[in-house]
Amino acid sequence: MAQTDTVTRILDTAEVLFAERGFAETSLRTITSKARVNLAAVNYHFGSKKALIQAVFARYLDPFTERFHGALDALEARHPDGTIPLEELLESMARTVLEVPAERHSLKVFMKLLGLAYSQAQGHLRRYIQEEYGSVFTRFTELVRRATPELPDAERFWRLHFVLGTVIFTLSGLDALRDIAEKDYGEHVSVRDLVRRLRPVVVAALNAPLPEAPMANRAEAS
Repeated sequence: MAQTDTVTRILDTAEVLFAERGFAETSLRTITSKARVNLAAVNYHFGSKKALIQAVFARYLDPFTERFHGALDALEARHPDGTIPLEELLESMARTVLEVPAERHSLKVFMKLLGLAYSQAQGHLRRYIQEEYGSVFTRFTELVRRATPELPDAERFWRLHFVLGTVIFTLSGLDALRDIAEKDYGEHVSVRDLVRRLRPVVVAALNAPLPEAPMANRAEAS
């Protein structure tokens, strides 16, 4: 078996097991057993479990980052004043996510992994994502800031966090949502259909009126 086949087999197996069981709960021995390779192969190609986890993410984030930078370049060329409408920004991100080719598995697997990266104790992974791919997310966040100048920075942070959670939950549970839509409503839903329905909800969330300050804060301000 060629070296590249060994690496691909390990990555394919690892990403599915990580998504199903979590990072801490999936041992290298479980991965090697399912991938039908020996432990030495993982150590040789990746060096450690942390490096393997990062390599799983890189398969998605490398092409995503390259394409999303290109998409943002195109948007900025169409809006030389530097302010891009929120709907266009979110549409561009959604389109890029759908265009990124998965090596073998699906978008829902990666969304499960992304959710785990922020819900499990994987500080090394969050640092890795920030160091390797932070530039594109920083660029996107700045463009969202320009599109929503009325939002305080802290409020924008929370809303983007809520939006990310909504997207991850929706796309990672795609199969279950499709089953419900078909059985209960007779609808056959594609990923693009789901994104089309999700987009106005996300835009409305970012554009929602600011919440009222708690009564105690208002009393202090007066």
